Amino acid sequence: MSLLLAGALTWVMVRDLEYRSVQDQLDRQVTSAALQVRLNECLAPAVAGTSLCRPDTPNDFTERLNSHAPQLGSTRLILLDNERYVVYDSGGSGAVGTQIRLTQSARFTGVLEAFTPLGDQNYLGAAVRLPGKRADPLGAAYVMLAEPESFVATAAAGSLASRLLVAGGAALIVAMLLALLVSRSVTRPLTVLASAAEDIAAGNYARRVSIKGQDEIGLLGSAFNHMGEAVERARKVQRDFLANVSHELKTPLTSLIGFSQALVDGSLLSDAERTRAATIVHEESERVLRMAQELLDLARVEAGSISLHITAVDLGGQLEQELEMIRPRADSRRLSIKLNVPDDIPPVAADPERLHQVLDNLLDNAVKYAPEESTVTATARLSGGSVETIVSNPTGAHRPDPDRMFDRFYRADPSRSAAAGGVGLGLSISRELTAAMQGRLWADFDDSGNLRLHLMLPPSREPAASATTATQEASPGSRPAA
Repeated sequence: MSLLLAGALTWVMVRDLEYRSVQDQLDRQVTSAALQVRLNECLAPAVAGTSLCRPDTPNDFTERLNSHAPQLGSTRLILLDNERYVVYDSGGSGAVGTQIRLTQSARFTGVLEAFTPLGDQNYLGAAVRLPGKRADPLGAAYVMLAEPESFVATAAAGSLASRLLVAGGAALIVAMLLALLVSRSVTRPLTVLASAAEDIAAGNYARRVSIKGQDEIGLLGSAFNHMGEAVERARKVQRDFLANVSHELKTPLTSLIGFSQALVDGSLLSDAERTRAATIVHEESERVLRMAQELLDLARVEAGSISLHITAVDLGGQLEQELEMIRPRADSRRLSIKLNVPDDIPPVAADPERLHQVLDNLLDNAVKYAPEESTVTATARLSGGSVETIVSNPTGAHRPDPDRMFDRFYRADPSRSAAAGGVGLGLSISRELTAAMQGRLWADFDDSGNLRLHLMLPPSREPAASATTATQEASPGSRPAA
């Protein structure tokens, strides 16, 4: 299509140039043609006492013009009278009596130009006025040379056709080579991407492509590699998740099977042994149920199917209630609990039940893993337009990794008892719940080496509800262990 358009445009330009060239040639020739006509007006001796020749007959004058017209080649000789009507035409008498419109030439002084139909063709013409008094038997006032438009077009086509064919052939070859190179540069990376996609679909999640660049194909290659990394991480998390769930379920199920079998086969003889076995079966059953509930909560939060009822919550009152609930556990480990909440802390926009679950996880985590006879501190403050809650506690011999604390089943001490330390889902659930409430949850260490858990929530523009009511609405058994 581009070649056709370029050829058509070139043809128009060359044709216009050929028209201009022919017109200029006619403008130059018409003056000498006028002299020839002037000389052929009469051949009889001059009238005595004058400079005029005796008038010739129109037929003799026409015959002399016809004999000289072939010397002009394809050019047509035409004579016009003062009104610019045709009185003679070397191409025949069909145009005699036709009026021709003449315009002044922009390039030659005294030369008039015309573009007029004569018969069934259009002609380019150039005319000059015959000077002085004459004995023209036809009464001609203008001499005009005309060239058919078809002759000009044929000449232009003849000179252009071969060049266009050569240029078109060369352009076609170059275009085919460029198309081949471009198609290969596009199809090769796409073929590599298709092969890599099939490998990932077959389970080779480590497959990557080496397609780079700032163009669309390069960006597609980078996006594919990012996708592959994300899929590989997701599969690893899934494998680790299944392995951790299997490991966490193995211990309580083994205890359930062993002690229930002992109760069934009567190998426990004393009432104390049977009571102890029944107690262990009950505790391990609760542990399995709690793990199942935590996994269900985590799946609902990640799927976005958990329902939240965001309202204004009095953070200070909520923290006081939470501290009262964990105080017996803190006293059993001889821990000191401190609360620092300014009076001007605004209420936070949160779901009361889910906020209770998050705060209970943070405080329970601090009480459970702080060294005995140490201090657990809960602080609330304004931070950049949000309300920040910080739960701080010293760490024991096993210092946790703040970047991994929110991973599923993470434990700072892998060898510790799962029954005493939970299954490691509480903080992961808490982070997901916090994100669902448009907040943030992260961990770090202060300059003293104390572990700090930061809970950032947006402030509420509504009055706060009673913290006691919010706490009562939360089920006491819904607290997941950290």
